[in-house]
Amino acid sequence: MQTHHTPTRRLLTAALTALTALTALAACGSEPQDHTKDQTKDHANEVPRTKAAAIQPAPPKAKTIRGLPGMPPVLDPTDVYAADRPNRLSPVVKDFPSRVYVPNTESDTVTVIDPKTYEVIQTIPVGAQPQHVVPSWDMKTLWVNNDKGNTLTPIDPKTGKAGKTVEVHDPYNLYFTPNGKYAIVMASLDRELVFRDAHTMKRVKTEPVSCYGVNHADFSLDGRYFIVSCEFSGELLKVDTEKMKVIGQEKLPFHGAMPQDVKISPDGKRFYIADMMANGVWVLDGDKFTRPTLLPTGKGAHGLYVSRDSREMYISNRGEGTISIFDFTQNKLTKKWHLPDGGSPDMGGVSADGKVLWLSGRYDSEVYAIDTRTGIQLASIPVGHGPHGLAVYPQPGRYSLGHTGIFR
Repeated sequence: MQTHHTPTRRLLTAALTALTALTALAACGSEPQDHTKDQTKDHANEVPRTKAAAIQPAPPKAKTIRGLPGMPPVLDPTDVYAADRPNRLSPVVKDFPSRVYVPNTESDTVTVIDPKTYEVIQTIPVGAQPQHVVPSWDMKTLWVNNDKGNTLTPIDPKTGKAGKTVEVHDPYNLYFTPNGKYAIVMASLDRELVFRDAHTMKRVKTEPVSCYGVNHADFSLDGRYFIVSCEFSGELLKVDTEKMKVIGQEKLPFHGAMPQDVKISPDGKRFYIADMMANGVWVLDGDKFTRPTLLPTGKGAHGLYVSRDSREMYISNRGEGTISIFDFTQNKLTKKWHLPDGGSPDMGGVSADGKVLWLSGRYDSEVYAIDTRTGIQLASIPVGHGPHGLAVYPQPGRYSLGHTGIFR
């Protein structure tokens, strides 16, 4: 049967055909057919119409760290050393001359070296048995720890002049709470952690410890606790920073262990503790404070220093004259540098530009400058007797946690 189209029906069919054609054109509208200047400009300003663009997930929010009250905000939750990039000097220290300060424990002096010329430019008399040169929390002062002299000698890093000594008993080592409120004296022979005002050094609280030889330390990512090594009894302490109280104690699983320097990993998940007698580095979960595992590095492992890019850690093996290199990402040792004449690499720091590792030669009355790119010894500089915790200054960072320079 033949169908007859009425005028009304013909009009409706034409309208539907036109609508279909318009829809097809609209679907192609995001692809301009005429690449003229005006059309390109118009399409560049269009809002994307695809569903995929509309449902793109928002970038994940950075983890918020609830730090110790008063502590500067954590710059990067994945890298505690984010403020320590090459030559990123704070306004406080940017005009200080670059120097290496070497405490000589048997000469009762601090040798000052110009790192550009590798020459000794000054010798500063201090108290008896200076152990470490420690940058203050505000980075304005260098404190010399005169352990047997029971004093601290302040040095102005801008002028290189020593100030009036401050009486502090048994200051083997010195740290600062991350909020800058207290100095923490590692009173090794007194078997105490002594919390003092960070500026006046007046005693605020004394925390007795049952271990022997409190020595070195480092703080958690949030600054709420710190780990302390006890070298003479082979133990570790966990201390609540705000309460100023020991909350954990662990005996290292090695007979005769002698833990030394302590450093936290960039991601804040592990602590590394050098051990002179175990000849390696203990790896500790600080939050859980469970039994650590040992990473063998070399005879007399002593000092730990992190590279300016947070990728590597330099480990000085004092008993064999070497430096082991640990890669944080690969979680393994990758290299070992040998000093040409052996020596006794002990403690020190990395230059502001990250290119030179400076270490004291504890039993050889010398200081070593080592190229961090090649491991080649650049210089061996004669100093006083018994050089120990030298400080390279200034260094990048916002504030100092103490020792020979732990910066955040």
